[in-house]
Amino acid sequence: MDIHYRDDAAITVEQVISLYRRSTLGERRPVDRPDIFADMLKHADLIITAWHGDRLVGISRALTDFSYVAYLADLAVAIDYQRQGIGKRLVEETKRHLARECMIVLLAAPSANEYYPRLGFEHNPRAWMLKGNPA
Repeated sequence: MDIHYRDDAAITVEQVISLYRRSTLGERRPVDRPDIFADMLKHADLIITAWHGDRLVGISRALTDFSYVAYLADLAVAIDYQRQGIGKRLVEETKRHLARECMIVLLAAPSANEYYPRLGFEHNPRAWMLKGNPA
């Protein structure tokens, strides 16, 4: 299968929402809120996409300073394209755009806890999260 990876693709909110719905990530993202998705795309620092022809089949979306840390906010691959190395390649392409010593951090869904160690990620149980605006 010929998959192309891009860091400069013009993607639409509709394409991304469709991909998230075709992946397991759609269960945990606001796919019914295109306004939020528009902001998610607009404010991401680094987006890597995977394409099979003109079909968006994978995405890596990161927030980063490019030097010290990158937060991998989303890694989504369409279910019918999983287990083909696309997620691994998306992470590799993300790393390629960062400084060598820049670490990548993420919050994994429980069902993905066995996946990320295979990509070299280490579990760190000392993460804290504040949901929403406490104001």
